[in-house]
Amino acid sequence: MQTKNLNIDQLIESCKKADKSAQFELYKRYYKTLYNTAFRILNNSCEAEDVMQESFLSAYSKLGTFKAENTNANSEATFGAWLKRIVINKSLTQLKKINKHEKVPLERIENIKEEDDYSDYSSVKAGEVLKGIQQLKGNYKLVLNLHFIEGYDYEEISEITKWSNQNIRVQIARAKQKLKENLKLKYEQIT
Repeated sequence: MQTKNLNIDQLIESCKKADKSAQFELYKRYYKTLYNTAFRILNNSCEAEDVMQESFLSAYSKLGTFKAENTNANSEATFGAWLKRIVINKSLTQLKKINKHEKVPLERIENIKEEDDYSDYSSVKAGEVLKGIQQLKGNYKLVLNLHFIEGYDYEEISEITKWSNQNIRVQIARAKQKLKENLKLKYEQIT
């Protein structure tokens, strides 16, 4: 069967029937996006590859549970988001195995506020910011990737990580501050 021209709903139905060519077509359509998502969280090519493969296997075995949340929604976008959620969850599980997450006491959360720094960052290129995010440690890298790269809001990140909404806000504020400090230090060295 020619799977290249099938729409996502047809591919999913074929995959449910264990059609290997349909499974491979799904893999070809999504593997780059899923690998990049895992890599941004794990910052390790081998780990990202493993997580991506495990995610596809998990998705294939759970296709029966996938339902588009809105019948008027774009099936491709909904399915892609479902796959990405699997990758993020598996990446977070892997990250927990690698690192222990820093716990923030509640009394420290209440005393932290987001600072608005109006320094001129117009000369900073997007690639440098992305590189700066990847150089951050543990939780800082994770929350900035989920928030700025993957586009999740605080509440969604809280659901994904199982951390409190306040903790997410604090982690993002600290991560942004650390990123600003690192970029500022880099530019001071250049000039």
